[in-house]
Amino acid sequence: MAFRWYQAKLKSSPLLTQSVTTAVLFATGDTMAQQGVERRGFANQDWARTGRMAFYGGCIFGPAATTWFGFLQRKVVIPGRPNLEIVARVALDQTVFASTNLFVFLSTMAVLEGTDPREKLKSTYATALQKNWMVWPAVQFTNFKFVPLDQRVLVVNVISLGWNCYLSYLNTQSGVATAVTEKNPTFPPDA
Repeated sequence: MAFRWYQAKLKSSPLLTQSVTTAVLFATGDTMAQQGVERRGFANQDWARTGRMAFYGGCIFGPAATTWFGFLQRKVVIPGRPNLEIVARVALDQTVFASTNLFVFLSTMAVLEGTDPREKLKSTYATALQKNWMVWPAVQFTNFKFVPLDQRVLVVNVISLGWNCYLSYLNTQSGVATAVTEKNPTFPPDA
């Protein structure tokens, strides 16, 4: 019943539905990072941080991903070569969208936190992009091959619970990440 309601909302208001869903799941990923990874306890939950993640998910990532997936569906078409078409979409997604999204995410978080975006990017971008390429190409290949267009952002959002947990953790570790990465190249841990 709830899934049918969600599907109806996707059809009637796709951008709004994807944006609200993304905001909720970004906030959930941050809460998972604070409670499951950092073990802060709910009394010490940083609600401003959770709000920043929800803002980014709902106002930036949700609309951008919805628009991007529609663009890929319409513009990256290779007739008679469905698997090559999917590989081309994944390649574009990972080189154009993922790299840009990580840049925008880290920069936005720095601005919202009142810190220097250049320092945040310098200390975390390369690590985040490397980890991204370890997870997302396989997810996106499966997503583009088997999932209908109107549900692709939802699939990304569900998988992103773990990814957003990682990004939230990475975002708060930017000063620590540079020093530790030099000693241990797998820091922060794979999501």
